[in-house]
Amino acid sequence: MHILELKNVIFSYMSKYNKTEAVKNVSYAFERGKVYAIVGKSGSGKSTLLSLLAGLDLPQSGQVLFEGISTDKMDLAQYRREHAAMIYQSFRLFPLLTVTENIIYPMGLRGFKGKEAVDKAKQLALKMDLPETVLNRFPNMLSGGEQQRVAIARALSMETKVLLADEPTGNLDEKNSVNIIDILVRLAHEDGYCVIIATHDLSILSKMDDVLYMNSGMLRLEEF
Repeated sequence: MHILELKNVIFSYMSKYNKTEAVKNVSYAFERGKVYAIVGKSGSGKSTLLSLLAGLDLPQSGQVLFEGISTDKMDLAQYRREHAAMIYQSFRLFPLLTVTENIIYPMGLRGFKGKEAVDKAKQLALKMDLPETVLNRFPNMLSGGEQQRVAIARALSMETKVLLADEPTGNLDEKNSVNIIDILVRLAHEDGYCVIIATHDLSILSKMDDVLYMNSGMLRLEEF
């Protein structure tokens, strides 16, 4: 069974003067163990689609299904906490928390505390190729690539099955971009995550299992 599925999903924004159809009747199914790229111009609907997959919004028509259950039948906060984690271009780390405290933060929402949480944070940092020397540093003491690896470690601390990344390399140089994409590919292929990346970075497409092209709210599979 597919882990995540879009069925005839429609989502529009209303402004004072017009209606913007951000997602138009989109259907697609995603699997664990694969990494997907969603590409398209700014305003094509990529980020809106990602927010629907993440449970940040509900479709106005159609369904987003996680393991066969529609997100409109779920507690969305619980869905985001336990099943689908977001990674952002801007990292979104807490500036006044150390690396360890940033990674631990979501664990507290699931009841992990104390030494157990600290030990797990260290393991996740190591998994992200972060040296132990950074664990007590604050985000502004890290490079952009290190901050994004902390953000991924924090997402993994939630023990979700789906990782959704919105322009994860957008603030990084080429070397760090390659490292981050390699980490996300490894998480899919070796650890069985379903990884979905919305991106403008066409250089990563050769590493993707499937590339989806979004244009004016419509989604199609690209053949390369």
